[in-house]
Amino acid sequence: MLYWTLIFLVIALVAGLFGFGGIASASAGIAKILFAIFLVLFLLSLIFGVARGA
Repeated sequence: MLYWTLIFLVIALVAGLFGFGGIASASAGIAKILFAIFLVLFLLSLIFGVARGA
């Protein structure tokens, strides 16, 4: 999932560089959402891993 976040971030940067503001903002928004989902899943994985090990 972090891979897709980085892909959308690169798309946003390239689109912003070439002046496509709408595409850049949409890609940046998708990247933010995917990163938030990644963080939630990562934290849940950490919590369940610690709880299982204890």
